[in-house]
Amino acid sequence: MTTNHLEATMDALYPRLLVSRFADSFRFYDGVLTEVAGGTRVKGEPSGPYANWDLGEEALLALLDRSMMERLTELAPPAAGDSVMIVLKVDDVALAAETGVKYGGRVVAPPADRPEWGPTARTAHLRDPEGNLVEFQSY
Repeated sequence: MTTNHLEATMDALYPRLLVSRFADSFRFYDGVLTEVAGGTRVKGEPSGPYANWDLGEEALLALLDRSMMERLTELAPPAAGDSVMIVLKVDDVALAAETGVKYGGRVVAPPADRPEWGPTARTAHLRDPEGNLVEFQSY
């Protein structure tokens, strides 16, 4: 069985919910994910704008204040209507973005360093053919 380079480099796939009521959503998911699903909160507070939970060594769910993505993708509607973003951890953000475009995706935020998200954070954001928001990230 052969695998292509991108398949071999992906660490995890997880949903990120884009929420307008961050504190309320944080309280709900912090309770449900820790008490029901057995997850552990890795980062975040009710004040936001970001929080994430893991199950073991893998990402389980992340929350992001919707206004952050609206600013980042302001020229690429329907940012205001997005509620979920799929996040793929990759080794090479630019290569992942190029591959996404090759298979019908549309870049809405090109590959860029995001030091405000982490000292080595790099992301690119695309819309899949149905308009769903996808983030390629590396740390």
